[in-house]
Amino acid sequence: QDQLQQKIICPGPVTCLTASPNGLYILAGVAESIYLWEVSNGNLLAILNRHYQDLTCLCFTDDSSHFLSGAKDCLALVWNLYSVLQAEPSQIPDPRHVWSRHSLPITDLCCGFGGPLARAATASLDQTAKLWEISSGELLLSVLFDVGIMAVTLDLSEYHMFCGGMDGSIFQVDLCAWPVQRDRTFQPEREQGKVFKGHRNQVTCLSVSTDGSLLLSGSHDETVRLWDIQSKQCLKTMNHIGPVTNAFIVLAPANMLVQGVPSSCSSRIAVGGAGREVPGSSESIPFVWSLQESGDSYLEKAEKMYSQMYSTREKNLVGDQEHLTIQVSELEEEVSTLRKINKNLFDFS
Repeated sequence: QDQLQQKIICPGPVTCLTASPNGLYILAGVAESIYLWEVSNGNLLAILNRHYQDLTCLCFTDDSSHFLSGAKDCLALVWNLYSVLQAEPSQIPDPRHVWSRHSLPITDLCCGFGGPLARAATASLDQTAKLWEISSGELLLSVLFDVGIMAVTLDLSEYHMFCGGMDGSIFQVDLCAWPVQRDRTFQPEREQGKVFKGHRNQVTCLSVSTDGSLLLSGSHDETVRLWDIQSKQCLKTMNHIGPVTNAFIVLAPANMLVQGVPSSCSSRIAVGGAGREVPGSSESIPFVWSLQESGDSYLEKAEKMYSQMYSTREKNLVGDQEHLTIQVSELEEEVSTLRKINKNLFDFS
């Protein structure tokens, strides 16, 4: 029963929506126009009309200094937020870069870390995914697939690019592969162990966990799947009534470590789609799943370990020498065992 703070009326259906990481601005794509609002007061700051067809995707850089837009006109534009905010109301600011190397509508955008020095990935129905440099606007990599690409994302270290296809396959592209080629063709029969198989319909969204070990995917087959990137195995399948339009992994809130606040997981999955409706309403609602549903979470284990270390430290401070001696003897015994194991391994090798 939270009170509604702001209600923004749009002139048409919103095809894509995003918020700046600093929480100050909201971008929405309505037809071929980009609308920019200020969150605090709901004021409309700018309307950008540089695309020729409907918007399909929007995303901010991690420092909120730039944002990217993709549309059905095969163009991806890079905008400087400061230039947009400083432009006169009668003037339409120019984008910083115009990327026109795709030949069919753009379906997804993804920005890495680094602000204006970051790299961005674009996906398109022309069966390619491209990697760009935001600072110079240069094309760094173009990968050709045998299906149209509907979703793209990068891992945190930007070693891999994950691309979701229209046939339900998810492809893992190594960005540090040698030799370095600007134009590359992904051949599944040669790229052994780099394809995730399980979805029965087009993949609409992808998200990688912060440690780079898990991949989340949503599809029109009405499922959300959680994958182990190393083994390419599906760890969990979550059913959704209707096609999944968006899903992503978010970090746990800060209050999870506060005493008295229940905590059950270190990360959460937010899923949005079409089909599940609120009784008596025509609006679909999002869902949030926990990555861990039972047992101690990593945060709980870390908190228990810290409490044990802190209690040991307290005992040492009050002079519990006997407990300390037992601990030291146990550690020395463990070190001796490890030395024997190490020597055996050395002799064997």
